[in-house]
Amino acid sequence: MQSESIASQDYKGGDSNLEACVSLNLILKPLRIAVTVFLCLAVLAVPAAMAAQARERITVAAAADLNFVLPEIAAAFERTAGIGVQPVFGSSGNFYAQIRNGAPFDVFLSANLDYPERLAREGFGVPDSLLRYARGTLVLWVPNRLGLDPAQGLQLLLRPEVHKVAMANPAHAPYGQAAETALRSSGLYDAVKPKLILGENISQTAQFVQSGNAEAGLLSLSLVRGQPMESQGRYWTVPDSLYPPLDQGAVLLKSAAHQAAGRKFLEFLASAQGREILARHGFRRPSGESSK
Repeated sequence: MQSESIASQDYKGGDSNLEACVSLNLILKPLRIAVTVFLCLAVLAVPAAMAAQARERITVAAAADLNFVLPEIAAAFERTAGIGVQPVFGSSGNFYAQIRNGAPFDVFLSANLDYPERLAREGFGVPDSLLRYARGTLVLWVPNRLGLDPAQGLQLLLRPEVHKVAMANPAHAPYGQAAETALRSSGLYDAVKPKLILGENISQTAQFVQSGNAEAGLLSLSLVRGQPMESQGRYWTVPDSLYPPLDQGAVLLKSAAHQAAGRKFLEFLASAQGREILARHGFRRPSGESSK
């Protein structure tokens, strides 16, 4: 009987322990569920936040002489700031007109200072964002296949085997304006004018010479230093004394959908890293700035 009583007490004790465990489990179950839900939401929130950050992308209207350098700058900026850059290339003058008509760009990188400054004065650009970011260089480029020596300078354009000379349209392309000025300064414009074919921008002008539609071209150093042009031809640097400095300007647009991101991009462009990338592609510091 005593043993039965002890066994009964043990059983009751075990039953109490079981009830306690069940009660504790009921108490902890909501907590475990809450923790699980929290962890799941946290895991889902990380890629969502990354996706939201990756979705921020600025659109940059860029002069065609930036065709090779801007993708490298954009990649470096994205690694640094986590903001994407969508470049659109064309002639500076055409972009100026498009922006005045409401084109949805965030930042404008021109091949001159005039267009960004005019946009700021006219209320389309943010005045305190104006930036002189580089200075371009005009060159005479000829393809290797013709056997012409560009070291002859602009006089080469008078040779009878040079039937067509490509240059950007001076009506809206700063490099075209520089090319026309250089020819006039050399006293060659009237003689060369019948040979001229005009590109919509400096990139299309380069294509005219590459394709054989012109025997020579007045182009930007930044394009001829890139492939395939670097290996396909030779160039001669037009003296600075023959044309005004090709200082290039940038401006944040008042209509920009990404104002803060656009400012960050301009800051990066003016940084030591941005300047170093520009220099590797043939751009100089703006006139009046030290090269050191």
